[in-house]
Amino acid sequence: MTDPVLERLREQIAATDREILELVNRRLELVREIRAHKDAHGVAFVDPDQEERLLARLRELNGGPLSANGVERLFGELLALVKAESGDELGRVGAEVPD
Repeated sequence: MTDPVLERLREQIAATDREILELVNRRLELVREIRAHKDAHGVAFVDPDQEERLLARLRELNGGPLSANGVERLFGELLALVKAESGDELGRVGAEVPD
């Protein structure tokens, strides 16, 4: 027997997961655009303070229920993934990605 409430909630989660996937791909495209722009203008790609500014801003914007630690973990993983997906020196440990 299927539970209609459970099915509805699972459908909403699946839709949310699709949205998250689209947004992560969009973010990766934007990071690549930033890199191309900076490369074209001879600007260093990595800004050592950018990641902390990004995390601080996101912690401030977070209205929960995700904790501040959860924000840091989520976006830390996202940044690491974007670094790896962006290629060459961005995939190395310790490299930083702008927002």
